[in-house]
Amino acid sequence: MKIKVNTGRFDGTRGARPAAASPAGSMTAGSGRAGGSAAGGTAPDTAPAGRGDWPAVGVVIPTRNRPELLRKALDAVRAQDYPGPVRVIVVFDQAEPDLELACTDHRPVLVLANWRQMGLAGARNTGIAALDTELVAFCDDDDVWHPSKLRRQVGALVRTPDAEFATCAIEVEFEGVAHPRLAGTDVVTVDHLARSRMSMLHSSGFLARREALLESGVIGPVSEDAPGSQNEDWDLLLRAARRHPIVHVDEPLVRVLWGRSSFYAYEYSTKISSLRWMMARHPEISGCRPGAARVYGQLACWSAAAGDKRQAWRWTRETVRNNWREPRAAIALAALSGAVKVETVLTALHRRGHGI
Repeated sequence: MKIKVNTGRFDGTRGARPAAASPAGSMTAGSGRAGGSAAGGTAPDTAPAGRGDWPAVGVVIPTRNRPELLRKALDAVRAQDYPGPVRVIVVFDQAEPDLELACTDHRPVLVLANWRQMGLAGARNTGIAALDTELVAFCDDDDVWHPSKLRRQVGALVRTPDAEFATCAIEVEFEGVAHPRLAGTDVVTVDHLARSRMSMLHSSGFLARREALLESGVIGPVSEDAPGSQNEDWDLLLRAARRHPIVHVDEPLVRVLWGRSSFYAYEYSTKISSLRWMMARHPEISGCRPGAARVYGQLACWSAAAGDKRQAWRWTRETVRNNWREPRAAIALAALSGAVKVETVLTALHRRGHGI
């Protein structure tokens, strides 16, 4: 995938938001929308008047054994039209650092080895600790930013002085086809996140005040005890939203690559343990019946895919008990009966830009 960095467009797709897209969970377009935004769009960019007034942004890119994808991600970050300073830290996790990526020009790149807990969460925290910028943004090594991503997000964040965290919508690319995933809101709350994981709030779209993510910060670092570093992004969103509603730019400013590029695409035991970790950590999820049913349905599907019929039946019953309309229960039952494989359903959903 290539990016036309001078046009403000993803290569081969439109640069503007599509006319229609599915909102997150059961939210309707405009729900929770901040005042001053036009329906179906975000507020115009308003930010510091001078170049020197834009806050410095540090970008953390964790990586492991994906050199070609990493270079595309890095090129897109360095090609941002953001007027302020941008510093990039590439953190190699469980891999030898490629020091040739380092540079000292107007968009400096520092290359580090992960010195914290092995995994994605530790790599992100390594980068956060090594920065001295006011803001920090995350980008996975297999994702690509739209050229205006930082400018739009920082503009939205500085318009809300009390906010500490910002997100944006995404495009999901699967088998060469991209699908927009919008949230239908400009403000994300704990209630939103308990009801739905809101998969369009991807970690490659996270922007935060760096001090808030330090060990002594009001939000705290990325959770390194998350099994397989999965759902650590959902956990971070919930912790941030408890402090202050998250500022959201509901435009697809990140292209996210789905499929086998993920190290955990078919590691079902890790998926199961990370979901149970989330339920134990965040009572808001189990306290929201549709949200609990969604997670129980995922547990049922992953248990069925792993061949654990006993647990699959258990989680399917919990799903139905909390919300009999939850479609993941039907997927799990179909898999248990042998009518379909979970992987087949997952691939079909990925082709439409969705997951289980």
